[in-house]
Amino acid sequence: MADELVLRAQRFVNRTYGDKIGMTVEENGRTGWSTMYALTRALQWELGISPVSDSFGPTTLRTLTQRFPRLNSTTVPSANFCRIIQSAMYCKGYDGGDIDGIYNESVQAGITKMKQDMGVDGVYSGSDLTPKVFKGLLNMDPYVVVKYGDRPGDEDIRSIQRWLNGRYIHRQDFFVIPCDGHHSRDVAKSMLFAIQYELGMADGVANGVFGPGTQAGLKQHTLTVGSTGTWVNLFTAGMILNQRPHIAFSGTFTSELSSQVFEYQDFLQLSLSGDGDYSTWASLLVSYGDQSRSGSACDCVTTITEARAQALRAAGYFRVGRYLCNVPGGRDKMIKPGELQTIASNGLSCFPIYQTFSNGASYFNYNQGTRDGLDAIDWAKYHGFKDGTRIYFAVDYDAYDHEVTSNILPHFRGIHRAVQENSRYRTGIYGPRNVCRRVREAGYTDASFVSDMSSGFSGNLGFPMPGDWAFDQIATVTVGSGAGAIEIDKNVVSGRDLGQSSFDPGASTAGLDVDFNPAYRDAMLQEVRSYLESIGVPETGGDGWTDKDWATLGGISNTKAFELVLSADWLFTSLARQLRLRKALIQAPVLWELRKLNPLDFAADTAVKTGVKDDCSTGWGQIFAWVAIEARNHCVREGIINGPILDRGRDLGSVWTQLNEDAIYNIKTASYLTIYNAHQISRPRPAPDTSEADSEQILARYNGPLTVDGKPNEPALEYGRQLMGLYRVLEKYYRLSRNQ
Repeated sequence: MADELVLRAQRFVNRTYGDKIGMTVEENGRTGWSTMYALTRALQWELGISPVSDSFGPTTLRTLTQRFPRLNSTTVPSANFCRIIQSAMYCKGYDGGDIDGIYNESVQAGITKMKQDMGVDGVYSGSDLTPKVFKGLLNMDPYVVVKYGDRPGDEDIRSIQRWLNGRYIHRQDFFVIPCDGHHSRDVAKSMLFAIQYELGMADGVANGVFGPGTQAGLKQHTLTVGSTGTWVNLFTAGMILNQRPHIAFSGTFTSELSSQVFEYQDFLQLSLSGDGDYSTWASLLVSYGDQSRSGSACDCVTTITEARAQALRAAGYFRVGRYLCNVPGGRDKMIKPGELQTIASNGLSCFPIYQTFSNGASYFNYNQGTRDGLDAIDWAKYHGFKDGTRIYFAVDYDAYDHEVTSNILPHFRGIHRAVQENSRYRTGIYGPRNVCRRVREAGYTDASFVSDMSSGFSGNLGFPMPGDWAFDQIATVTVGSGAGAIEIDKNVVSGRDLGQSSFDPGASTAGLDVDFNPAYRDAMLQEVRSYLESIGVPETGGDGWTDKDWATLGGISNTKAFELVLSADWLFTSLARQLRLRKALIQAPVLWELRKLNPLDFAADTAVKTGVKDDCSTGWGQIFAWVAIEARNHCVREGIINGPILDRGRDLGSVWTQLNEDAIYNIKTASYLTIYNAHQISRPRPAPDTSEADSEQILARYNGPLTVDGKPNEPALEYGRQLMGLYRVLEKYYRLSRNQ
């Protein structure tokens, strides 16, 4: 909703400074960073700083401090200077009166209230605007409790934020932090500054980094029952910020606090004492905690040889995380033939990791998650991982919370559905704390492998350890020597995942379909078009179409049908590999049905949507919901896929909607229908070596029974003959892709 006062502030900065500061802001009445940046630039222009920038950095702070250490009604240098203050106050939610350029009673009351909200009123009393408070005015940090999405603010955390501001704002490198009731990167860094100040570090030495000096100092400040003072305040603050329950922000280390510390130590697998010792301090302040503590698991990109396995076991490592596959152009890090047997024979276990190009938000989406889930199943079977194995899917970058919502969660929904439906494996996640937490809360994983070594990630700073953590990655170390030397990432274990210590024989992938080689695209398209035209299917139009209908309803040409199917080649390939059959056998009817869509099909869909009919063939593969139910139930009963047995009466509507709206669901159903069709005509389950004669009859069954009243069903048989020709064209180029 637009705010009239914010709109007036935007108009002021645009009209007064737009041609001077190199930017204008959208006049929409909504506070945002662009408006704050413009006001910051306007302030710099008034101070004579050139060039101006978005940042209220050291130069701006130093110049403001030298010239106007206390701004008030007598020291504000100009009306426009005051208007900048008033405009920023509107954007920050404080009353600045009118934008009249007067440091009036409203401005004074608003500045006083903001300093109280910040917790700095005990240091900067009265209504004067000081440079550090001005810096806090020109950003988007709230100083009252707010709710972010589903995360409400916490008054106890706000009390800590205000206490930190009030106690340390006079120090050179400490700036006002938000007082919104949420832990964050700024709050985490402010805690480290506070620790360093209490250790006696001078301004310019204290830097907010968990370095050797800070670590050495903390080792001298173990807290026990009866301890009092600022160190206890900081310790209880750390416990609250890490979302430990039933903790009061206090300066006294009570027996009740000791009990809560004991539980926290047990949760993180720290030494159990109930005291505020160094390892506990470290875990409260940085994600990786005390990196010297022992871990009994590791992950690595290096092949585990006999010598390395022995070195790992001698060093106390019993569980090893290894990668299921490589990626083109990447490092060779995948499990090698015989490696899992080497791991098992040396008394170790293995937990598999699936990672491709998972290092940026653009990689993550529902379709890619579906593909990753299916591919991970394929690789896990190839290596011989048994049912029940948990596969950890990687999010190996600093994902912001909004990216978790827009990209990561849909991606893991795809993974979860693919793994749950097509295997008996389990789904885990590797990533920063916030990513792990949110994906688990969405129900897509049941254990987290936490990348806590990346302590600077925004997804680790300010977030507690997720409750379902299995492995905590804390340090890179080298163990062993000579042939046994190996660099690993050390992991602390919770016991939630023991890894796998025995394996099935690996499943062969020889002869299975692979991704289509795009070098063959043009030739394949030309041959598909030529074949379709040879059997009476023109590029556009055809049975059921008039020129007018084609133009208004948007018919699908031969070329468009081909392009749509090829766009989903990744899915057809993954399904074909999972089900051990030829993808052309799934693709041929889907391509045909896409091309054959006509006005009657669109009308039938509308009839179902409006409740006139309860079912019709729909979606890419033109599949009836009742047929989808029968096919899926058959595959569930045969143990081919997982899921509940569907009921035609209860589930017809929801299945039809998924077939109509979700192309992935429709294509997957087409693949299950291929298997079911073979069953219906008493043919063996389709395989890579299924004969052309059987393939033709399976394709024919897609269009109905092969006989009716004991006589050949010619429409279905003709359908099979026509699709068999299309199958041969597709398979020709897929064979070339397999054999390249």
